[in-house]
Amino acid sequence: MQPLAERSRPQSLDEYVGQKHLIGEKSILRLMIDSGNISSFILWGPPGVGKTTLARNIANQLERPFYTLSAVSSGVKDVREVIEKAKSSRFFSQKSPILFIDEIHRFSKSQQDSLLGAVENGTVTLIGATTENPSFEVITPLLSRCQVYVLKPLEEEDLLELADRVIKNDVELKKRKIEIVEKESFIRYAGGDARKLLNIIELIVNSDASETVKITNEIVTQRLQQNPMAYDKDGEIHYDIISAFIKSIRGSDPDGAIYWLARMVAGGEDPKFIARRLVISAAEDIGLANPNALLLANACFDTLHKIGWPEGRIVLAETAIYLASSPKSNSAYAAIDDALALVEKTGNLPVPLHLRNAPTKLMKNMGYGKEYKYAHSYENNFVEQQYLPDKIKKERIWKIQGNSAEKKMGEWLNFLWKGKY
Repeated sequence: MQPLAERSRPQSLDEYVGQKHLIGEKSILRLMIDSGNISSFILWGPPGVGKTTLARNIANQLERPFYTLSAVSSGVKDVREVIEKAKSSRFFSQKSPILFIDEIHRFSKSQQDSLLGAVENGTVTLIGATTENPSFEVITPLLSRCQVYVLKPLEEEDLLELADRVIKNDVELKKRKIEIVEKESFIRYAGGDARKLLNIIELIVNSDASETVKITNEIVTQRLQQNPMAYDKDGEIHYDIISAFIKSIRGSDPDGAIYWLARMVAGGEDPKFIARRLVISAAEDIGLANPNALLLANACFDTLHKIGWPEGRIVLAETAIYLASSPKSNSAYAAIDDALALVEKTGNLPVPLHLRNAPTKLMKNMGYGKEYKYAHSYENNFVEQQYLPDKIKKERIWKIQGNSAEKKMGEWLNFLWKGKY
């Protein structure tokens, strides 16, 4: 018999649980589906949130032929064969078949290139699924032809709705009396992943021969005891270890950083995932205290693409140690968040006239750009003038921190602005 997760796959969008921001009433994707006309798109989200199921449900609702490929096992030849099959099976004026590619981020450039023509001319409507950021993993020409929709981990109410549904309706589970007495561990171990939730239910039910199966926090924890040395790339420990890694860098502890890096390397973590987090850390945690950190982190990411594995581990180690050893500042991170909060609070304030562009005579006559002073025409390439909207012209957003690099910036700015910074 099929596992519970397979038996419980929704057969229609009405049965689909979660992702209401995409397929709820009047949501963007649902409106497109209801119109009967969909363009190619990519579903980006963590494992177990319903990417494959959603693609199948869309094909069912639109009554389109549905072809599927896995990027793990398919090559360029397989892609071309499916495209030819889609061409030959399509009748005049019939809507294009749907080609679903699971783990599209694993497709090579040549494999992705082989899709371009069919997607562009409408031979197929592509639905890709990925757990990785498409901006990094999907070639630009293909990405430009697809919308990207982000799927979120399932909320607690979604998981409980799913659990209640399968307990009542599954052909095997409804033969038993199953009661969810406590939900906390149940939900936590699922981690927003529908497949994990169903696997937990199946494990507990199959390991309990009593007439009434009670799901409690203690029972869930007992059944799911894990080896603390294990590394599950899709599981909770994955997030715990990357968290420890980044916090070690932020805390200026190279030993901690290199240890957690080793844990990830030994566990088979995707090197590009680690490299992306290093780029984020360089901007978020080191920032203006050492701008070279971002350059090195970007170079690390690029080098991984060029040299691959296992040598790439050395580049990751060099970057991790450098970031951990660098002075720290989150002033840029804080500044953009403060600026966003200010925008949220004050709305769309008008741009001062002297800062506006004036490409037409009418705009010039209205005073656009009239009082603007060109900084390079003045001593030190600077002239004091207002750059913020009138309503917030006295606001301070970027706040200098105590590291030597920002102190030096502050000294220069205060010389120019006469103490403003």
